[in-house]
Amino acid sequence: MPDPVVRVIAAVVSRGDDLLVCQRPLSKRHGGLWEFPGGKCESGESDADAARRELHEELGVEVTEVGEAELTIADPGSSFLIVFVPVRIVGEPTCHEHIALAWGRPSDLARLPLAPSDRRFVESRRSAGRA
Repeated sequence: MPDPVVRVIAAVVSRGDDLLVCQRPLSKRHGGLWEFPGGKCESGESDADAARRELHEELGVEVTEVGEAELTIADPGSSFLIVFVPVRIVGEPTCHEHIALAWGRPSDLARLPLAPSDRRFVESRRSAGRA
């Protein structure tokens, strides 16, 4: 029997044309790779509630708005369904769990070693002319 699908929120935080990405801790799956911040939805939790909780825990920011899913990707090699949602925040992000954070346009982010699903999202943004 296959593992149940686990919904994972990937928050797409923008500042002008730049997007926020964070470097995963070395001890975790895809350690050292860059990703959009977020995490697993808890049982009964909405995408918006998960984004608010995860970004508060990971970056110490307040989420003020969560949009509709921009892209959903089944993560290769796992039971994760990664849901990329646009998010507005208040506050300056700081690393509580990640090694580092960076802002950049999709064309800049494409040069980073991104986690597989995050790379697919960045490439979809670039191919849509949102570089």
